[in-house]
Amino acid sequence: MSDIRRAAEILKRGGLVAFPTETVYGLGADASNCAAVERLYRVKGRPIDHPVIVHSGDAERAFAWVREVPESARTLAAKFWPGPLTLILKRAAHVGQFVTGGQDTVGVRVPAHPVAHALLVNFGGALAAPSANRHGRVSPTTAQHVRDDLGADVDFILDGGACGIGIESTIVDLSRGAPALLRPGGVSVANLENALGAMLTMPDAGAPRVPGALPAHYAPKTPVRLVGSGELDREIATRGSRAAVLAFGVPDQRVDYWLRIPRDPEGYAHRLYAALRELDRAECEAILIEMPPESPEWSAVLDRLRRAARA
Repeated sequence: MSDIRRAAEILKRGGLVAFPTETVYGLGADASNCAAVERLYRVKGRPIDHPVIVHSGDAERAFAWVREVPESARTLAAKFWPGPLTLILKRAAHVGQFVTGGQDTVGVRVPAHPVAHALLVNFGGALAAPSANRHGRVSPTTAQHVRDDLGADVDFILDGGACGIGIESTIVDLSRGAPALLRPGGVSVANLENALGAMLTMPDAGAPRVPGALPAHYAPKTPVRLVGSGELDREIATRGSRAAVLAFGVPDQRVDYWLRIPRDPEGYAHRLYAALRELDRAECEAILIEMPPESPEWSAVLDRLRRAARA
């Protein structure tokens, strides 16, 4: 039996399977199986009111989970699915509140990774699949990261190599009329607005709860401090070898553990979570991260860094 077929059989029996997507590794459970999803929440240590994204093999199957499909949703699906985009829509009557965090909305996505697609086709249903790590910690971008975090708590891990994008999907709310950006991610705001022919609004107090939107998230165990380029030298002078550093420039000899990160936002995103895990293993008193530029191209990376620093 192939690994894909074995994983699909485990899911059909109510098990948990970690699998790669183009963004990060997901921890999958049958989205229609309340007991399986409840176990998923326990394994992650995820708050029960924190919804999960439902992953499907194509747009038709994804939209079967919603009761209203506005034209804006069809436009974005045609342009960006399969891909790193999650749409928030009104949930269909059959959708259990155990995947929606008790809300009347559901997040749906069609992943682009070939292993994820093959798994969904063989499984034949939809998967509730948050990132395959303990809640609030750094998301996994390799199968080894999943093993490190979850160990025997997951029934099977499909190894599809390192994730290409490296940070989570963009989340757009289409459940309340005007499209709103709830989480920046693998699809840029500019590309979304070009496809829609309209500006995305920012979330307000009535916006649905979505994954990854808590103030503290994506965090290593070591405290993270974000510093500007001009502050980095002063911080190093103060902390010296007690800090691990993630920066754009060449290593400083005063620092024992220094990782150099790409200067482009795509390369940075691809490397970020693996770098945070590596720096965490250095067991220093702090991780110093040189801040990327404050520009729209960097919004998804900056979002992850700021939430990591607040943990």
